[in-house]
Amino acid sequence: MPTIPTPSRNPKSLSGLLPFLKPYRARIGLALVFLVLAAMATLAFPLALRSLIDGGLMQGDKGAQVMALREHFVALFAVAVALGVFSAARFYMVSWLGERVSADLRNAVYAHVLQQSPEFFETTQTGEVLSRLSADTTLVQTVVGSSLSMGLRNLVMGLGALGILVWTNPMVMAQVLAVLVLIVLPALWFGRRVRKLSRASQDRAADSSAIAAEVLNAITVVQSYVAELRETSRFAQATNAAFDVAVRRSRARSMLVAFIIIATSAALLWGLYQGTQAVMAGRISAGHLGQTVVYVIILAGAFAVLGEVYGDLLRAAGATERLMELLASRSPITSPSNPAPALINQAGCAIDFESVNFHYPSRPGQAALQDFSLAVGAGQTVALVGPSGAGKSTVFQLLLRFYDAQGGRILLDGVPTGDLSLADLRGQIGIVPQDAVIFSSGALENIRYGKPGASDAEVKQAAEAAFAHGFITALPQGYDTFLGERGVRLSGGQRQRLAIARAILKNPPLLLLDEATSALDAESERMVQAALESAMHGRTTLVIAHRLATVQKADRIVVLDQGRLVEQGTHAELVALSGIYAGLAALQFHT
Repeated sequence: MPTIPTPSRNPKSLSGLLPFLKPYRARIGLALVFLVLAAMATLAFPLALRSLIDGGLMQGDKGAQVMALREHFVALFAVAVALGVFSAARFYMVSWLGERVSADLRNAVYAHVLQQSPEFFETTQTGEVLSRLSADTTLVQTVVGSSLSMGLRNLVMGLGALGILVWTNPMVMAQVLAVLVLIVLPALWFGRRVRKLSRASQDRAADSSAIAAEVLNAITVVQSYVAELRETSRFAQATNAAFDVAVRRSRARSMLVAFIIIATSAALLWGLYQGTQAVMAGRISAGHLGQTVVYVIILAGAFAVLGEVYGDLLRAAGATERLMELLASRSPITSPSNPAPALINQAGCAIDFESVNFHYPSRPGQAALQDFSLAVGAGQTVALVGPSGAGKSTVFQLLLRFYDAQGGRILLDGVPTGDLSLADLRGQIGIVPQDAVIFSSGALENIRYGKPGASDAEVKQAAEAAFAHGFITALPQGYDTFLGERGVRLSGGQRQRLAIARAILKNPPLLLLDEATSALDAESERMVQAALESAMHGRTTLVIAHRLATVQKADRIVVLDQGRLVEQGTHAELVALSGIYAGLAALQFHT
């Protein structure tokens, strides 16, 4: 069973983004150049200010003073222009990078989830995946496209300002630095708490998303049981739980920011006080003091921003952990490294189940199939019947390799299914499920899903074969009519006929029909049954049916009970056995 690793709850988890950043090394390098240039322009401003005070304002000659002021203001304006240009360039580069990386990350996670076997979705809610694809990737985008750049810029400015202050005021800044070291230790403790609460907050938000996705996908059932208030209350409880954790996270983060700002400001104000004392004692000039004041402001602002950015990084670390967990999950169902060539035989596939034993990972103590053996010749039609839970749908699941059997093997035209690539195996199989899946698009694209390269004429031909052309052309925009989410604008029988048309268009050598006519009325069932018989001609077909009238013409009927094959033969032979099938037949046909 795929397992989700235990999160490390560490900012180092942001390193999981490195593979997504690597393709854009040149842009990252250019963004860093602009970042450093913008920081240097900011750090140059206090130097220009000192020069203005000492060289312009302190001139004795008024004429020389006016000329000097002009020169100094031109220099200040040049610094401002450089700062604006470099900051704009940095902002554009990192914003582009954030959008691109988040899009790549979202695509990678989505593509990876689509490769997972149904076993993955037995333990992972769809809403949880959607939360990670939306909320978590948005957090990553914010950090990569804004917070990280802002943090780096302020780090460069802070270190630069600190270095200049140490160089120009070594004794005072030595005392300040000693105090700053004492500030870092409690800040790290606060940071760990914020990180844990950030992860918990995102998990609780995902819980509410999972509830919403589940309920909205079953809205008709919810409303039919008048459960709107119950589900609203359940969703409110989940959102309140998320709110409570978010409040705790915000409280901890606020305390962290307040501590950093107050502590650093106190330390730097002490240094500023020492500077004013030096001016009064004549040890430094007024321009030197002005320069020191601006550098102190830059350093204090940089520390304040870094405190904010650190909180954003902690939240992004939690989001990255959750996304990396999805990318780290591995499906137990994969294509072999050296797959056997697929044998495409339009006359049908021969199928062999050899002593297959299987239980679902979520139900290890209950066998779904026990010592199941079945040989189906190419072109044969075999019906699987039996009570609910007998293992009929499991046969289809194993044929499609949604799961692998724990014992025995399954062969297609003499080749074990595990030796074929998943694409080759599933490319030979067409399936019409009991609950027809309709996508949010038109009838044309829904049918073409079975064969993406099919022409419009081929799609309409398949629709006619499934007796779907009539109702499709009666729709407002015909084949281009939007069918609604999950086909809600169609009846159950219409959705089923679209699914049948999709399988007919695919034209595979092996057809799997899971109660394919169960949602049709009597007249439509006769038409579709005729279409299916035409489509099944010359192809291997496995049919699951509860209504025995639909499978009487099958070449063979296989009866399953509690995962075992208990009877097989034609309709007449099985009735004569007076076993399970005979009992089902007597009940249905007598009724």
